[in-house]
Amino acid sequence: MSDHGLTRARTMGPIAEAIRTAGGSLARVFGRAGMPLTLLDTPDRLILLRDQLTLVEAAIREIGDPSLPARLSTATGIAGLGPIGVQVRLSATLGAAVQRVEVVTPLLLQTATWTGLHRRRADAFYGYAVTERIEAGRQANEVLALGYLLGTVRHFLGAAWRPERAVVTGAHLAARREIEDAFGCEIALGPRAGLVFPIHHLEAPNPNRLDASEAADDTPIGSDFGTCVAHLIELGLDEARPSIDGIAGRLGLSRRTLQRRLEAEGTGYAEIQRRVLIRRARALLAVDRLPIGRIGLELGYADAAHFSRAFLEWTGLTPRQWRSSLRNGPPA
Repeated sequence: MSDHGLTRARTMGPIAEAIRTAGGSLARVFGRAGMPLTLLDTPDRLILLRDQLTLVEAAIREIGDPSLPARLSTATGIAGLGPIGVQVRLSATLGAAVQRVEVVTPLLLQTATWTGLHRRRADAFYGYAVTERIEAGRQANEVLALGYLLGTVRHFLGAAWRPERAVVTGAHLAARREIEDAFGCEIALGPRAGLVFPIHHLEAPNPNRLDASEAADDTPIGSDFGTCVAHLIELGLDEARPSIDGIAGRLGLSRRTLQRRLEAEGTGYAEIQRRVLIRRARALLAVDRLPIGRIGLELGYADAAHFSRAFLEWTGLTPRQWRSSLRNGPPA
């Protein structure tokens, strides 16, 4: 199990739109977070959880609005959660939805996090926590997450429903009044983040339950360390082929520690990079209008000849032969 959390890039879209609306610079915000703007076109791509937290903090600084996470998540509701929102709509009651979300969130949306329920006599505490050791941006991410938890409850109890109070961690909360206005309740500071509401609400039935046959299959997030490295390499290819030292730096590790971690899983950096390059090459070759030379450059090769030799070694076909075979059915 990797100790570096991953999350879907789908929350980047609403954040980017808020930056545009406020007249801020998307390039500057994404640059501060060390992420490519191409993420906006690929919402199901995976990024490091710590990079999402950094991006949210950068967006807040860019537009000068600490209440941004609360406004975004409450406006988006469960629709912004993608596969998790589907799981909410499949559940018979609010209590069942909370249990289902606790199980599937680290599988489908965001690893190194926890959502779940604590029962306190007459009250329920619907909580959220980041289990990875990340401090920068933690509180802003909690506010973002609580807005989505609020959307889960409101799916069952109506858009006008308000919790008794919300809780976030930390010693101080900027824009407290604005966040309270967005959530419609008092915000308290405590040891863990969550929403407090009467426990009997957990029995509320689903007023608009989704039929199971309408739910699409979702690909789980791989949580091993090698998978995490593969996603970082693939993300890096959007700008230039990343080096092993660059990937190690993103993970806060030395080059040797990264190598040892991969060796313990029976793999290595070169093998993971090869698999990522093959996958990206095949995807790009499937786009007929892209010249083979340009594809090679995007994958970090000096010219079309170097790329063609590498692809022939990987697949037994040249890029041109592989592309031609696509027209006659999928190649082996």
